[in-house]
Amino acid sequence: MTSRSSNRKGADGEWLSARMVYATELAVLRKRSGMTLVQLAGLCRYEQSYLHRLERGQRLGTVEAAAALDRVYRTGTLLVKLWRLAKREAKDRPFLGLASLEVNAVGIQEYAISAVPYLLQTRAYAEEQLLTARPRSMEELDAQVRSQLRRQDRLMGPNSLHYRALIDEAVLRRKARDPKTWVGQLEHLVKVVKRPDVSLHVVPFGTGPHHIRGCLELILFRDGHTVAYTQSSWSGHLIEEPEDVEPLRLAYDLLRDTALSPVASLDFLRTLLDDERPLRPKPAV
Repeated sequence: MTSRSSNRKGADGEWLSARMVYATELAVLRKRSGMTLVQLAGLCRYEQSYLHRLERGQRLGTVEAAAALDRVYRTGTLLVKLWRLAKREAKDRPFLGLASLEVNAVGIQEYAISAVPYLLQTRAYAEEQLLTARPRSMEELDAQVRSQLRRQDRLMGPNSLHYRALIDEAVLRRKARDPKTWVGQLEHLVKVVKRPDVSLHVVPFGTGPHHIRGCLELILFRDGHTVAYTQSSWSGHLIEEPEDVEPLRLAYDLLRDTALSPVASLDFLRTLLDDERPLRPKPAV
């Protein structure tokens, strides 16, 4: 049995993504077979709810699931090929920002290796960081700063989420160019980490090597699912499939276990701040 429904447009005339082509193909094949989700689950040994999410495009699933469905529908390797196209598309697609995801999150866990995390930055520090990307104008810079600071509403607002940050010691050793900006940033960190819904862990140099090679953000949602965002100097990648997110969650947990505790991290920040503040003259005797 083969299918001709792979090359198609959506109801609005727009070309479907590879992921939605795959999902649509699954739904069409099952409809043609006359099977219910329950019957299909019995044949391919995957849960009914899992198969339902595949057909709706809510999950891409695994290549093993695609192969199992190919066997049930007798479609050769059609579904495996569509799955691989969708997987490749997910890796190559441009990322449009985390703000829309963070709005609906109940928790964020982050690891920063090069700069203070966006959610913990002061305006002055954010401006200095964004200037390194050479914005075209001061208006563009101001818009970027305002957009970045708006993300902090989820941390500081009335409906705040729980936030945990692992900050590499290298971040805290790489000061801002302006001493006042850096003192202000350290003061802000000392203040914000006292909030009950914020946990900060410094990852000291003595921790040694670990598995996370770049910046990582884990975004947790109320229904229990988690997505991950990894970032390098030039690109970012959103990871949504549970089987791909889980190794990153494990690596994050292992790194957190080797980091300083929140209390020790606060002491670390205070020590840095004392070193940066100008020495006050001793009172006259």
